[in-house]
Order: sequence, then C-alpha cells, then structure tokens
Amino acid sequence: MLGVPNNDHQYSVSVFAPARLHMGFIDLGGTLGRQFGSIGVGVNEIATRLSISGSDELEVDGPSGERAAKAARKIADNLGMNCNLSIRIHEAIPEHVGLGSGTQLALAVGMGMARFHGLGLGVRDIAKAIERGGRSGIGIAVFEQGGLVVDGGRGIGTATPPLLSRIEVPPLWRFILVFDRRGQGLHGKQEVEAFKTLPLFPVAETARLCHLLMMQALPAIAEADIHGFGAVITELQNSVGDHFAPVQGGRFTSPEVGDAMTWLQQQGAVGIGQTSWGPTGFCLFETPEVAANLVALARQRHDGLDFLVASPRNRGADILPETCMPSIDILRT
Repeated sequence: MLGVPNNDHQYSVSVFAPARLHMGFIDLGGTLGRQFGSIGVGVNEIATRLSISGSDELEVDGPSGERAAKAARKIADNLGMNCNLSIRIHEAIPEHVGLGSGTQLALAVGMGMARFHGLGLGVRDIAKAIERGGRSGIGIAVFEQGGLVVDGGRGIGTATPPLLSRIEVPPLWRFILVFDRRGQGLHGKQEVEAFKTLPLFPVAETARLCHLLMMQALPAIAEADIHGFGAVITELQNSVGDHFAPVQGGRFTSPEVGDAMTWLQQQGAVGIGQTSWGPTGFCLFETPEVAANLVALARQRHDGLDFLVASPRNRGADILPETCMPSIDILRT
C-alpha cells in the first residue's frame, strides 16, 4: 500500500475546492460518437474546505463526512493508498443543488491524500479512480484550472472528458445565485432514470448550439463582451431546460427560482439559467455594485429564496501544507 501516515500527527495538508456552475450540455444525442460536452465556470464564494493529517485509522469529521469517508476508502482501494488519516471538513458545498458538491469533495479528499503521502498523482488520476466525470468534465476542469471551461464529452475510450477550452472570466463580472432550500435537484438513481426517459435531442439543435458557442460565446468572453456571451448562455439554457422539462417539472426545477430569474432578467441580467439539475439559478452582471444592489432588492421581493453574489474563480483548487495555507479571504479572490 502506497504512503505511510505520519504518526506524530504534526504534518497536515489543506484543500480549498471551489464550487462550479454547470451552464449546460452541448450534445445530448451523441450522434458523432461523443455524448454530452459541457460548459461551466468556477466561483469563489462557495467551496469545500478540508484538512488531512496523520492518524492510526480513518477518522472523518464535519459536513458531508460520510461521503468523504466513502471517497477516501474508494481511492485507497483503487490506488493502493493508505487511508489511515484524519480528515476534517471545515465547510462543504451544499449537496444536490447543482454546485458540484460530490465531485469537488471527492477530488479534494483524493488530492489531499495524494499530497499528504507525497505521491505525484494528478487530478485526473484521482477522478478516474473515483469514477467522476461520467457525464460532465466541468467539475474536474474547474478543480484543475478554474475559469470558464468547455469539455468534449465522452467517447468510447474516454476516461475523463477532455478539456477543449479554458478562458479567463473578466474578474469584475459577478454572478447572482438564487437558492431554493426547500428542494433538491435530481441526483443518483433519479438522475440515471431521467436520462433514460428523455427523448433524443435534435441533431439540428445540437449544431445550432455548437455554432453559437464556438463563434459567439467563446469569442465574446475572450473580449469581455458580457452581452454576447450572456445571450448564448441564455439560449443554451432555454434549449436544454425545455428538453429536461418533462423530468424536472419545467425549465427550472423550482418555479419560484424561475420567477426570480425572470425578474432579474427584466433588471438587465444576462446569462440566465439553472446550474445542473438545480434548483439553483444563476445570472450574470458586469459589475459588483450592480449585482449587490439587485440582490438587496431581490431579497425584499422573493420570500423563501436566498441570493448570493459570486465572483468568478480563475484558478483551480488550492492544495497546500496547512502551515502555509493562506487565509480564507485570500483563497476566495
């Protein structure tokens, strides 16, 4: 078994893994031999943060602890790695609300274990060992590099979806995230069954979305054109949301979130959508000040919903010795 725990329990590794927004699939039909393909982005304000130190047995403490322990054991079994460790989860991305909680937690545990043991394993080594990236590679790419990322979906021999494009998001842009804590998005067996019941995605629609992404959205964000970029994200989200509507109850999983997104769009928001299966909605504004002012108004108008201004994260996860770990405010810049 690889790695020997430090039994004096002095050495530790800390991991900060940012949440991600899944902005939509590109090719649900897979008519060219590759299915899915995704676009997404990392954000700073929501994250999984944990530390790993030596122990005589596997000890896990904190939110999402059961999932973390399961990931640690799976990594140990598949990679022959010692998992006699103490894993302390200081905060965790909320589960099943569209922010990539499972992937980010598993990668944080796996990369933290590898770094603790001094092993030269990469993010995709860990992702393969824990079987992440079965449909989308956005969470893996955000953990690796941050920024706006596009993956190439899954082919016959794909281990993890390849990264096709990674572009810096203008740092002043701000997302408004809209949460409905009364429900969760589809996950697990429900998600698997949902994909089985959906009709084939039209080939012509896939071609249209790919054209918009390649020749409008990506050049627009590269040139800091928020309206050109946002228009494509809204179009992509509308198309995919309508396709998923029969299994999630509408274009938005939460009707209340949908109403809030309509209001935000009327106030000038662009890039309107739902991340993954929701129920979390997102939209985009050009400056922090405008976003903050609108969140204050939205909180007065929409009872039962939570709103958060989130900044884009243009770098991946932080994996550092705990004694060298920057403050949380620095990590989220």
